[in-house]
Amino acid sequence: MRLLRHLAALAPAVLIFTVAPTRAASAEPRPNVVLILADDLGYETLAANGGTSYRTPALDRLAAGGVRFTQCYAQPLCTPTRVQLMTGQSNVRNYINFGTMDPALTTFGHHFQRAGYRTGIAGKWQLGQDKKLPQTLGFHESYLWQHTRRPPRYANAGLEHNGEPLDFSHGEYGPDLVHGFVHDFITRHRDEPFLLYYPMMLTHAPYQPTPDSKDWDPKAIGEQVNQAEAHFGDMVEYMDRLVGKLVAHLESLKLRERTLIVFLGDNGTGRGTRSMFQGREFIGGKGTTTDAGMHVPLVVNWPGRVTAGRVCGDLVDTTDFLPTICEAAGLSVAATPVIDGRSFWPQLRGEKGRPHDWLYAWYSPRQNNDLSAREFAFTARHKLYRSGEFFDLAADPGEKTPLALASLTGESAAAAKTLRTALGQFADVRPAHLDALAAQNTEGKAAKKKARKDK
Repeated sequence: MRLLRHLAALAPAVLIFTVAPTRAASAEPRPNVVLILADDLGYETLAANGGTSYRTPALDRLAAGGVRFTQCYAQPLCTPTRVQLMTGQSNVRNYINFGTMDPALTTFGHHFQRAGYRTGIAGKWQLGQDKKLPQTLGFHESYLWQHTRRPPRYANAGLEHNGEPLDFSHGEYGPDLVHGFVHDFITRHRDEPFLLYYPMMLTHAPYQPTPDSKDWDPKAIGEQVNQAEAHFGDMVEYMDRLVGKLVAHLESLKLRERTLIVFLGDNGTGRGTRSMFQGREFIGGKGTTTDAGMHVPLVVNWPGRVTAGRVCGDLVDTTDFLPTICEAAGLSVAATPVIDGRSFWPQLRGEKGRPHDWLYAWYSPRQNNDLSAREFAFTARHKLYRSGEFFDLAADPGEKTPLALASLTGESAAAAKTLRTALGQFADVRPAHLDALAAQNTEGKAAKKKARKDK
């Protein structure tokens, strides 16, 4: 009830950002799209993928009734992934630094707005502190954590609705508050097509009790860094339960048959977090460019439109989602100057499509004064870094022992040649002004940090 009162009070702010539809409604209702991005959730966590440490029944059901991908890759950290996901472009073209997104970029929000969709974003932001930035980047409505500030995100959270701060102190749980907005957004726009981007706060560390945990404390203030790793499992299962509630809500409004649901993780599980996966221990590698840092779950479901029960081994990365959801909704992106991703909508329909032969990554977290990037191309089996390091991922998934390029033969030699060509396609792509802007932002952040310390 408290959430609904806040939403009602802020309704005028929502209406300010309304745009007129760009095309007349067709005889067949246009599909809704719900894109869910879990935070720090690696491939090994879902039971459908072979994980045995956590119960994920809602996502397992979506996988059984849709398409589950076994080779989806994100960037190793959240901001780089979010920029790629929202723009369909590799980070080499547009990434500035951690916690920043260029307000001039075109996102899937813009594409859906121009087609007459209502667009909303709910969950974690971490892309810049300007109050109107979510609207600038294509979303009519926003309900976010870490927008203009960084309050607690779990027990007694601080959030922002269209940039206006909301602080909770009566035992509310941040992910539940965000989920309440998600349900409200869907209910209010059930009679018009909508795009809902849902970058969840779960399951990011510090691992905290959820309202379902035995040691949940509704009076908790702030987040305890040294909480038990066991709470990660609680957070995974609570995240899954929220996904199940979303599906049930769509069904209750009779929207499920015309709603595409896409679920993926934004990077690997938190570094050092241990899970059981396919009969062995798997250790999370967030922040690293290994499989443990980049391999994420991907499940897509749309009853009657997406093939049920299919497992797809095609290579997918986060540049592919903008063209995919646009094609699914019948939106053209032909006028967009550069999109690095490829739509995997045909594969969702049971067709061959045009899958990647390799994936490319440019990764530079830029959290301190380091403006360098790790740049590499890889297939499901082999990886080549711009620096010349080459790995056989089947034999060395942790990338401990690079192979000498001069000694390669057979399949490995052919793969190295292909990956050298792939890297060559991105040799002179990065705009020079981005590195200068990144350096300025880094200096500015350092100055602000020093000023806070001096106080």
